[in-house]
Amino acid sequence: MNVNDSRPAPSSPPSFAIDVVAVVGVGLIGGSFAAALKQAGVAKTVLGAGRQQPTLVRAQRLGLIDKAVSIEEAAATADLILLSVPVGATGKVLARMAPHLRARTLITDAGSTKADVATAAREALGDRISQFIPGHPIAGAEASGPEAARADLYKGCTVVLTPLAENSEADRTLLRQVWEACGARVVNMHPAAHDSALASVSHVPHFLAAVFMAQVAAATDSDKRMSLAGSGFRDFTRIAAGSPEMWRDIFVANRRAVLAELAEFRRVLDHAEEALHDDNAQGLYDFLERAALARRFWGSRSRT
Repeated sequence: MNVNDSRPAPSSPPSFAIDVVAVVGVGLIGGSFAAALKQAGVAKTVLGAGRQQPTLVRAQRLGLIDKAVSIEEAAATADLILLSVPVGATGKVLARMAPHLRARTLITDAGSTKADVATAAREALGDRISQFIPGHPIAGAEASGPEAARADLYKGCTVVLTPLAENSEADRTLLRQVWEACGARVVNMHPAAHDSALASVSHVPHFLAAVFMAQVAAATDSDKRMSLAGSGFRDFTRIAAGSPEMWRDIFVANRRAVLAELAEFRRVLDHAEEALHDDNAQGLYDFLERAALARRFWGSRSRT
């Protein structure tokens, strides 16, 4: 996977502070970033920007941001900007920022795909591309909006950075320190390696959960089925409740990797279905045992 340069989050308070941090998109991800930096004493002032003024008002009322501003104002004022927007909107937001961007402002994002985001950033920023470092905090929940934000969301989670050749070492170090101040573990990856890995462990699971939920909901006796559903159904379908806009953009942006993983999934599904069809009890047992052992091993490592 070409993951490198990771280290645990620091236990002591950060020895640095950023005068003005701006968050574009103050929902679960962006709002939690703002809350974490405030709690850690890293951000002196946090600005919020986004499409919906009522959301910004709620974020300010909750204490996540100090002031609501336009995207252009954020670019002209902030020292650090986090874009927490659907990946398909990244290029448009950066294009709006570009004419107003200060020379030393550092921008990062929280998108779940990275190769397309890097391409969009190059097109939008041009020779200012050195000021953008793509990133992806691997954290979240089906809840959304500023009310779902919490300061401890990133504690113990992994944040993937996919730095560009143009990024300075000083900016890379600063962004690492910022995420570590939120409690996260930071790793570096190549964008393509990130997108391939996330297609397997994040994007395809959501795709399958949504397909399964749609199949159950379309059944003529769907109400009866769901009235009998227990924790297994709840756990498997939880992520299907995520933002349709966000996940549509992720699937489109990472289409090739997702399709490749779906082909592999179909191959394994066919193998398991064949064992069931042939009444191959031993073959089915062996398949289930391998899957159970793999899940237990992962669970023991991840402590989930």
